[in-house]
Amino acid sequence: MSRATRRKHVQLEVLHDDFSAPTENQRIVKVLNSRGNNLHEVEAPDKSTFLVSMPTKYRKNVWVKRGDFVLIEPIEEGDKVKGEMVRILTHEHIKYFKKDNVWPKEFDVKKEEKSDGDDVFVNTNRPVVDSDETSDSSSDDGSHKSDSDS
Repeated sequence: MSRATRRKHVQLEVLHDDFSAPTENQRIVKVLNSRGNNLHEVEAPDKSTFLVSMPTKYRKNVWVKRGDFVLIEPIEEGDKVKGEMVRILTHEHIKYFKKDNVWPKEFDVKKEEKSDGDDVFVNTNRPVVDSDETSDSSSDDGSHKSDSDS
């Protein structure tokens, strides 16, 4: 299977994965940050933090960022890495788990419910400028320049 075909299948699996509830050994955790080498620091609902690894099929195909939720399975070997990602949860997964009462109450934040319909990325690096303010300031700047010139 070519690299592009494999990437397509992995991305379709992530987006259109089944909405089955987690089994008893699986946990929902929140990604805190990336530690490199496909290791991510996560926070469990009981506020404990540990490392989880990303399986080979997701590497270079799917990206996980800070604040995302993933479903993990614990692994016995290793002291620092305590789990492996099974599924990356999308907004649809989260909605489904909340309806099924499977979602941990510790991860329930009113801010997330409020921005439920907002999937549009807002660039925080650029200042927000209203068109009314720019037209007023440009006319003010022009009048001041002409007064000082005369």
